[in-house]
Amino acid sequence: MINTIIFDLGAVLIDWNPQYLYRKIFNDEQEMQTFLSTICTPDWNEEQDGGRSLKDGTDYLVTKFPDQAENIRAFYGRWEEMLGGAIEETVEIFRQLKDSGKYKIYALTNWSAETFTIAQAKYDFLGWFDGIVVSGTERTRKPFPEFYQILLDRYNVKPEEALFIDDNQRNVTAAEALGINAVHFTSAADLAKELDARNLL
Repeated sequence: MINTIIFDLGAVLIDWNPQYLYRKIFNDEQEMQTFLSTICTPDWNEEQDGGRSLKDGTDYLVTKFPDQAENIRAFYGRWEEMLGGAIEETVEIFRQLKDSGKYKIYALTNWSAETFTIAQAKYDFLGWFDGIVVSGTERTRKPFPEFYQILLDRYNVKPEEALFIDDNQRNVTAAEALGINAVHFTSAADLAKELDARNLL
């Protein structure tokens, strides 16, 4: 029986996308895409999510690509401009689950500890969680099993009694390998259908 819901945050409850910033910086869409796929890449950003300081991550790339220094420094210097707002339809699902009183609800997020405080100040619903485990604070991240285990151990969650929701199939697969029930998030509408089918909503 499911008594615990574990949400991912980015692209599930919070709309975060570097393109929101870099479309202001680059006039050419292809140049922007090339920059984000070869310089400020998702893999590079995940290193900061996993605990590397923003300064060290930025300095590493500036040394490697000095001609792109200004654009690289904008990534964290103007990070808040990458936030597109709450994904309200999913927040409403969260509200319904919370109001039901049936579940403990946690967040397990790949997020830099240095930027997470900005999100906490911006999104009131982050205060609804019974607990949040942030990769940058723990210095490990999804999909590494030890990151999931931190949440399970800290909040005494049994894997078979939890449902994990994430937009990245890699992270869903990792959760399932630990015995956690998991849903690959594609849209709020599909999530609502999945929760209904499981008699959770």
